[in-house]
Formats: sequence, structure tokens, C-alpha cells
Amino acid sequence: MHTKKTIFWFRQDLRLSDNPGLYEAEKQGAVMPIYIQDESQADDFKIGEASRWWLHHSLSDLNNNLKNNLNVYQGNAKEILLKLVKDNNIDAVYWNRCYEPWRIKEDTDIKTFFKGQDIECKSFNGSLLLEPWQVLKSDNTSYKIFTPFYQKGYFGTSCIRRPTSKSERLDLIKDQSNKTGITQLNLLSDKNWHQKMKPYWNIGEKGAQEKLQTFLNEGLVGYKEGRNFPYKNNISKLSPHLHFGEISSNQVWFEATAKGMTGNYSQEDVDCFLSELGWREFSYNLLYHFPDLPHKNLQSKFDSFPWSDNQDFLKAWKKGQTGYPIVDAGMRQLWQTGYMHNRLRMIVGSFLVKNLLLHWHHGEKWFWDCLVDADLASNSASWQWIAGCGADAAPYFRIFNPVTQGEKFDPEGSYTRQFVPELAHMPDKYLFKPWDAPQDVLKKAGVVLGNTYPKPIINLEFSRHRALEAFASLPKT
Repeated sequence: MHTKKTIFWFRQDLRLSDNPGLYEAEKQGAVMPIYIQDESQADDFKIGEASRWWLHHSLSDLNNNLKNNLNVYQGNAKEILLKLVKDNNIDAVYWNRCYEPWRIKEDTDIKTFFKGQDIECKSFNGSLLLEPWQVLKSDNTSYKIFTPFYQKGYFGTSCIRRPTSKSERLDLIKDQSNKTGITQLNLLSDKNWHQKMKPYWNIGEKGAQEKLQTFLNEGLVGYKEGRNFPYKNNISKLSPHLHFGEISSNQVWFEATAKGMTGNYSQEDVDCFLSELGWREFSYNLLYHFPDLPHKNLQSKFDSFPWSDNQDFLKAWKKGQTGYPIVDAGMRQLWQTGYMHNRLRMIVGSFLVKNLLLHWHHGEKWFWDCLVDADLASNSASWQWIAGCGADAAPYFRIFNPVTQGEKFDPEGSYTRQFVPELAHMPDKYLFKPWDAPQDVLKKAGVVLGNTYPKPIINLEFSRHRALEAFASLPKT
């Protein structure tokens, strides 16, 4: 009797547990697990350097979990799938959906083609709690405001799929003719910049599960308030694991919900954490319904915004040399670890688009290259949010003051001193405004402004006034 053979195409779902597409493929019979590196349609959003490093190690971990049976290819996905189907007498092709506009177009094309070839083609939801088309307003249009979106779809768990079990008895098919391995994908830069990120991460499915449990046991208590302080452990750091699908949002949602039911946790903390998963869903909702999100202002009045084009400012911002310690700490954390605390993302984003008056596209592009959790939906939606031009955005006139933000959210300076060590001996009083420190204080701390640490590249009061004038020049509707 013919055993059904199914290709399972791994994409942003690099795990064996709670993997809906793989779970269904396994039930059909033998499975050929594949990964295809195909960025031919990605244009400006080919995977960034930090993400390439993560992907290399994540694929290696997945291959190890599959007992070296992951088949890796590089090239046009449709052509590779067609050849594999023909050469291996494949009956079906399964995958979990992705939501980048070019992937949706590619998926539709592949499904249409194989349907004409009488090959079964199925896709599943392995990335989101709910599909973007499941949470709509009463008139079937998409939400642009988070709170009603979240209340409509995510209050209660009745509509959210419970996680499936781990695939344990996979009957795997190895493509013996394929000579491409993970190393041949050339995901690792020869600059070795990524090597310094190694100590901060445990990449792969096991690492993701451990990260979740560590957070639930040590970081969930006090999360609602603690998440704002970059020196505290009240953050999950699950975002890269979620992006690459080493863990599912469903697993995170139900594990956190279960903790809340034990009575040992504040419901406010649990609800606040779940709402952060909701913001991720909201970003995907926006990208799906507004595929120009990475390029185009959701609020068209910002199309006429008088952006500046000071490349020296941009370079100083990227390198963490702005002269504003909390901003520089955030940018250096990004460069050293591939990650930045969420409070700092808001501070450095506000500084770029408001104090420096540089287009949010500059920030989006830099984050895309440097973040291990670079995610098209979240990155685009978040930059539009901070710039004031997106959905449910922070008002443009809300300009973060980097001095008061530092004093409030890093009061003892432990975070800032970690990433800006040249200010390690500055007293707390002057840490976030070293230009105000008397000369004897600077000398004692070993700080020479303009030498060991830069002077501020722009005046806060002037830049705030300039930003508000620019905003006032926009059309009122």
C-alpha cells in the first residue's frame, strides 16, 4: 500500500512542539522536512545581519532535533518544491503561514499551481493566536485602535487554539541527492560582529522553552511596573524566539494564563503580559490589512512632514555617540546584544524622529539589520507608532526627554553604566546630564566631554521646539 508522503516546509516555525502544519503532515504518513532560503521577492527587507546569525543557529538546532534530517535548499521556492514533488513522488505540501506581503503572494501562487497539478497544498496558522481576518469590526473592516481590537478577539481564550503536542514519532524522508547544508546558506557574516551576541542567547526550541519558564518564575511577578525599568528582569526576551517560531504564541499565552490561575501572581501582571502578545497580534493585523506599512505613513498627513537629512546625526545615533547617556546606552545594547529593552526602544526612537528630526525609515532600517527579533510587522508598526504617523500612535507632541527618562527608569544608573562604561564613575546626580557637572566632578569621574564622552549633538529645548513647529505645519485633517 502506498504511504502518503508530505513535504513540510519550515519557515518561521522552527520547532517540533505545537507546530500545526507539521502535526497535520505527520498524521498523513511520511514527512520530508525542508527549509528554503528564498529572498528573491523581499526587496528592501531581506533578512538583516543579526537575524541571519540567529537563523543559522536556529536551523542547526532544528536539524539536530530532526536527527540531521532537515533538507535545506537555496533558490526559488516554487521551482524547488516542484522538483522535490516530482523527484520524490510527493502527495502533499504543507506549511504554516507567513504574513509578509510578498510571502502571501508567493503562497497563493504556489497553491494555485499545485492545485492544477492535483497535488494537495495546505497552509496552517502556526504563528499567531488569531488570524488577521478573524478580528474585524462589525462592518468587516480592520481595526486601527488597539484596545477595541484586543477586546474583540482576545478577552477569554475560547477562540484561541490550544497548543498541540510535540511530534515524537516522525517518519522522516531525507533527500540524499541534496548537497546543500546550513553552512552553504552563508548566513554568518565574515565580519564576526555577531560573535559578541553569543553569550546573551540560547538559540533554539529548548532555549525558548527555558526562557519562557525563567520569565514566568522570575519575571512575571511585578511585570506591569517592572517592565519599564531596563535594569530589572521583568522582561521575557521571547521576541526573537517567537519571531523564528522556536516557540508558539499559543504556548506562551496558555502557560502565562495557567500561572495566573494559581493565585500566586497578580492578575494585573498576567493581563499586562498577555496584552503584549496582543500588541504583536495587532502589528500583524496592520501589516496584513495595510501591506504598505513598512514604507508608507498610515496617517497620510505625515507625507508632507519636513524631515531633516543630517547624516552626522544619524551616524552618532547608530553608534551610541549622541552625548545623551540613556540614548547611547540603548543603542549600544542593540549593537552588543542584538536586542534593546522596550522602554529604550521608545526613548531612542523618539530622539531620532523628534529631537533629530530624522525619518522613521532610518530607524526602521537600522533596527532591521541589528535586532535578532527583527520582525516586519512589529518593527514597522512600532516605528510608525513612535513617529506619530501610525495606528493608535503616540501623539507626535509626546517627546521623550532623555534626561528625565534616564533619571526615572534607571535611577541608580546600573543599566546606563553597563553600556556606557566611560561614565561608570559619574555620580547619579549628573549621570544623565554630564554637561551640567562641575569640572572637578568630571575630572574625578575621569570624563572629558568631547573626548572620552561626546558633548550633546543637539540642544533638547531647541530640538523639542523645532519638532513641535514641524508638527504644527502639517495639515489638520
